[in-house]
Amino acid sequence: MAFTAILASSPVAAAFSGISWDPLEKLGLSSSEKSILRSGEDNPVEYTLSNVDDANMYARALIKILTESTGPSGPSVKVSKIKESLPEPDALQCLYTDPTGVVSHYAISRLYDVIVSLREKKEGSAVSMTSTFFENGKLFDDWRPLLRVLHLGGEGDPFAQRGASLCLAYILLVGCPSQCGSDQYYSSVQEPLQALLSWILSQLQSSSGSSVSLVTPTLTALANCTEARHMFAENGGIGYISRHLKRNKQTNPRKKDTGASVQQLYELCFALWTMTYECNTSFSVRSSFVRDGAVKSLCDLIKSAPREKVIRVALSSLRNLAECKTDGTDPAGKKPIDGALFLNEMISCGLMKQIDLMKERKWSDEDIQEGIKVLNKLLHDNHKEMSRWDLYVNEIESGNLEWGILHTEKFFQQNCRQLEGKNGDFALLKKLIKLLASEDDDVAAVACFDLGEFARHYPNGRSIAKRLGAKDAMMQLISHENEILQRQALHSVSKMMVQNWEAVR
Repeated sequence: MAFTAILASSPVAAAFSGISWDPLEKLGLSSSEKSILRSGEDNPVEYTLSNVDDANMYARALIKILTESTGPSGPSVKVSKIKESLPEPDALQCLYTDPTGVVSHYAISRLYDVIVSLREKKEGSAVSMTSTFFENGKLFDDWRPLLRVLHLGGEGDPFAQRGASLCLAYILLVGCPSQCGSDQYYSSVQEPLQALLSWILSQLQSSSGSSVSLVTPTLTALANCTEARHMFAENGGIGYISRHLKRNKQTNPRKKDTGASVQQLYELCFALWTMTYECNTSFSVRSSFVRDGAVKSLCDLIKSAPREKVIRVALSSLRNLAECKTDGTDPAGKKPIDGALFLNEMISCGLMKQIDLMKERKWSDEDIQEGIKVLNKLLHDNHKEMSRWDLYVNEIESGNLEWGILHTEKFFQQNCRQLEGKNGDFALLKKLIKLLASEDDDVAAVACFDLGEFARHYPNGRSIAKRLGAKDAMMQLISHENEILQRQALHSVSKMMVQNWEAVR
């Protein structure tokens, strides 16, 4: 499974042919820099990059243009607000009214072309990414304007930010040991790589689909790099992606900018999939997948039946987690995190039923067919080894309560005493009470029912549930806008207050 991040054309690309460098004195270009820029226009980019000196001068001239055309006051007002590609007459009018805005887009577009061409060169070529962007064994000093574009004032310039971040990512990847096979450049790219990832994470914190679109191309480019994946995970990146996938399920169709597009979902899933390859060697990455609800987000995404390409990468992510093995580095006293734990969570999310349904469909993608086959066997084999109580504990631990045989009067008649725990501290019951505050109304409704049944069937259960705060939490849900949750809360409070619930019912 491969993915290549691509930069779409600038909305004012039609004006690039009309740029004349002589009148643009603000840029401070020398005659040799103007000459190399004209060469880049008159010839294929491969010609301009045919020798080391020309390649270096061309790349630096483009970054100089970017430096001078994006001042500290922020991006150009006119060009930055253009969302759709303009026809040539309108684009040329922009060049007349906002020349610095147009040339900033030009510089980023041409720099991206340079990077694409250099990345396609065969290994051992005299002109390469390292010869162009690295000097004396370290990253060249001119990278900073690319980062500055990301943090310009005002509302930002989406094309410039997307393009500058993608160019910077491809430059930094060259210095990562997993990409170049050496650590000689890594010390010089660590700081800018961390800065770039911090900007990506800041955008992912937003619920806006437009913020996600700014960073997904760069994120998918960086996701191919082991060092970047570890940095991203260590800074909470898995949680941010999981929340965006979850937010897609909760999208309100009446709002224009909620959730992510199908392409964005694919790119976010792709990044998450690459993270699963770090699970075999990193306890912190494994624990992030558990802590941040990534499994539930992936399972919900599969249930929502988006495009096949999204299902393919989501299934591949779950398969990697299901086959994950602990490397023996789990801290002492901590519950091991391995494939069995992830399979338990998938079962509690209802994935087994969903996989059974998916088996009946005809899929054109062989990867999907293989993923369904493998997950089906792993899930069913794991389920056979679990008792009903094990399944119930797993549901509470994962926070994925769903109506079924585990949430019935008969189940609590047989198992309510186990909620007191081996140490008599009612730890599992306390977790169940916390689920009353779940953002998922269905989870909160099931928790209400379970707590009501515990109060009925456990000796002195009413008093224990009240003392732990269950009654007070459910009283707040009686006025909830969700009628099912409201009714379950009312019934459960009644069970805690009325001695003979059967008579009332």
